[in-house]
Amino acid sequence: MRELRLIGGYAKSRWLHYAAGILALAAVDLMNVYIPQFTGQITDGLKAGTIGMDGVWRLIGLIILMGAAMAAGRFGWRYFIFGAALDVRRRLQEDLFAHLEKLSMRYYNEHKTGDLMAHFTNDMRSVQMLMGPTVVTAFDATVMLVMVLGKMMFYVDMRLTLVAVIPLLLIMYGDYYYGKVMHRKFFAKQRAFSDLTDQVQEAVSGIRVIKAFVQERQELAAFARVNRLNQDRNMAVARTQALFMPLLDLVIGVSGLLTLLYGGYLTIAGEITLGQFEAFNLYIAMLVWPMLAAGECITFISQGMASLKRIRTILDEKPEIVDGAEVKDVAALRGEIDLDGLTFAYPDQEDVTVLDSIRVHVDQGSTLAVLGRTGSGKSTLANLLLRLYDAKSDMIRIDGRPICEIPLSVLRRDVAYVPQESFLFSDTLERNIAFGAERKSREEIQRAARDACIHSNIMDFPEGYDTMVGERGVTLSGGQKQRSAIARALLKDAPILILDDALSAVDTDTEEQILHNLRRNRAGRTTIIIAHRISTIQNADRILVLDEGRAAEYGAHEELMALGGIYRSIHDKQQLEKQLREEGGEEA
Repeated sequence: MRELRLIGGYAKSRWLHYAAGILALAAVDLMNVYIPQFTGQITDGLKAGTIGMDGVWRLIGLIILMGAAMAAGRFGWRYFIFGAALDVRRRLQEDLFAHLEKLSMRYYNEHKTGDLMAHFTNDMRSVQMLMGPTVVTAFDATVMLVMVLGKMMFYVDMRLTLVAVIPLLLIMYGDYYYGKVMHRKFFAKQRAFSDLTDQVQEAVSGIRVIKAFVQERQELAAFARVNRLNQDRNMAVARTQALFMPLLDLVIGVSGLLTLLYGGYLTIAGEITLGQFEAFNLYIAMLVWPMLAAGECITFISQGMASLKRIRTILDEKPEIVDGAEVKDVAALRGEIDLDGLTFAYPDQEDVTVLDSIRVHVDQGSTLAVLGRTGSGKSTLANLLLRLYDAKSDMIRIDGRPICEIPLSVLRRDVAYVPQESFLFSDTLERNIAFGAERKSREEIQRAARDACIHSNIMDFPEGYDTMVGERGVTLSGGQKQRSAIARALLKDAPILILDDALSAVDTDTEEQILHNLRRNRAGRTTIIIAHRISTIQNADRILVLDEGRAAEYGAHEELMALGGIYRSIHDKQQLEKQLREEGGEEA
């Protein structure tokens, strides 16, 4: 099975640990099966008068020594096997996380965060159980079964062994059926847990919206539904386990009853000794563990294989954006950009053209502004320049090269990007600004913050740059988050800077100061500003006006004003809105 090949690759590197653990486990089992034999010898020796107290104490001392050795062996197999299982889990988690980082944006558009989180919690725990307790249980049960049956047949009596074992054969069929049922039910249980995780994650992330719209009761009802489903799926697993274990005990009880009846008869008939009969009953008690272990083992295997199947589904996903065979050795970007008939539609909506035949040339060190109504393709253009999505070959060229010939590591290193929704990590402001530029000094970080007009706000916080911003920057205002993200991009000091409506939450005075700082500090570097306010972009070298994915107008501010088209219309409307706001403020 593919799941076994997947996990086998991780276990292979730890084969020495598994081998040492299994040897320790085998030694423990071997010593364990001799203890009933020694007990039987003591009983028979005392009854026949063939053993004295010296012999009894010798056998007792041997049992004690074996007990101490078994304790050391149990520590050994736990250390080696469970330690190897933890290492397998760690490396699988790291590989899964690394693979998620490589997957394209389409994958995250189609999969929920809570579902992905469940793979790192419940699924990984099940894999660890598969590679640890399951290995121990399966090997221990098999070895114990073989050793105990051998002692029962050759030390006691073959006939009695057959009578005792016949009922236990029923367990083999039960184990097979139980395993199939458990695999199906556990897979459903893991899906329900993923839905529950996702519901909690979305509710916590959107708690402000929930409170603002007084939707607490509705969200609680939605949570109760997925929580009830999760409970039902867990109860289905628990019911199956609860049904199987008593049946297992029943079969073991029948085996014990047959042993008592037939073994008692053989003892009375003198065909086996009392000590042998006593030892045989101890062996029957020892057989209980392999039988119970079979059920446990099937549970762990079913859970582990179901989880591995879910994890393998992610690992089988192929990244869409990768370095292909056409990649060249590019040391750094200069910043010259050409869009040559750029046409694009998203993979899952290929019948909807988002960008249509865009032709633009951006000189190195110049500023291109992109203006357009909502849905006109502005952010899509930014995503394509970062290769978060791929357009057709040769439609985008940077420094004269098709973008697909530039290594992804170089492209994303030399392009600084501030998205519409500024994301801050749950960390200090200093580390958020220095994200991606960790080697920068505190002075350089503060300089970038000043250029982004956020330094004074930061210094107003009691802990300054060491202020924790909370999850997604929840403790900051929208404008503060945007300016922190701009500071992060400026600190990167990349040849190309893309601001995707990154000034929408700041006031006009602050906006003007930030733009002034950009013009001063980014001389010789290319800047692309995507905005919806004319005031943000009017000083750009060239302005591209998008309308339903097409390049409706292109030129400098004065040229576009003279055209009297879309740009002029947007400008006049915004000027009228500004005038009305100012008049309203004076009246107030």
